[in-house]
Amino acid sequence: MASKAQSRIEALAASARRRRRLQAWLPWLVIAGTFILWELATDLFGISTFILPAPSDVFAAAVKWWKPLLDDSLHTLISTLAGFGLAVVAGLLLGVAIGSSTLVYKGLYPLLIAFNSIPKVAVVPVLIIWFGIGVWPAIITAFLISFFPIVVNVATGIATVEPELRDVLRALGAKPSDIIRKVGLPRAMPYFFASLKIAITVAFVGSIIAESVAPNAGIGRLMMVASSRFDVPLVFAGLIVTGMMGIMLYWIAEFIERRTTGWATRGQDAQNFTPGG
Repeated sequence: MASKAQSRIEALAASARRRRRLQAWLPWLVIAGTFILWELATDLFGISTFILPAPSDVFAAAVKWWKPLLDDSLHTLISTLAGFGLAVVAGLLLGVAIGSSTLVYKGLYPLLIAFNSIPKVAVVPVLIIWFGIGVWPAIITAFLISFFPIVVNVATGIATVEPELRDVLRALGAKPSDIIRKVGLPRAMPYFFASLKIAITVAFVGSIIAESVAPNAGIGRLMMVASSRFDVPLVFAGLIVTGMMGIMLYWIAEFIERRTTGWATRGQDAQNFTPGG
């Protein structure tokens, strides 16, 4: 009987290890499969490079123009991180204020929704008038486009603290600031990190929009120049580099999330539990 139980535990452990290996390799397999299908489709259907360049053409363009790609991608990355950092600080503070106060919610939320509904590409010309052509329009556009998801998620996390729990904490002598600091903020952390993974990807959209409208430096400027020369492979190279930077920052946010709010995903981790170590 004990031998059968031990065999079952070892089988479950082996299955969990295979599942973890599959989860680790699956994203890379999907990406590789996508590029292979893309290459085969362009060859099979004879698609013109001007319409849809093959991955091999895109890679050749990236190798040829690696220095401008590197310089402009670093410029875009810096402006995106600057705008994203401002959005994190402002979004966290305002989200706490909105989630913990009904008056602040009623007063500011309609204004935030109205402002978020404005297309950011329409704001960029105004930013250029105010700040000129340079890095600041890209930073501010990245801030504006990534600010709203953080505010909404943090406010939702704090507002979902149960009224009964608030009443108990008040009866025990807790101040409103104590409730927010010791209960509301930990409750909001999974929402906060979920918003970060959304905001960091859309922040690149804001930077590239500004760089396209006010070409000075960055991936947006590079793609505009490549489009004017009908260098479509270089345009796709810029898109792929942007996607790679977005994936990198997404993984960093996910890594920090797992190290700080692992308790929120313990149900998912339990599926990968390996008996016996």
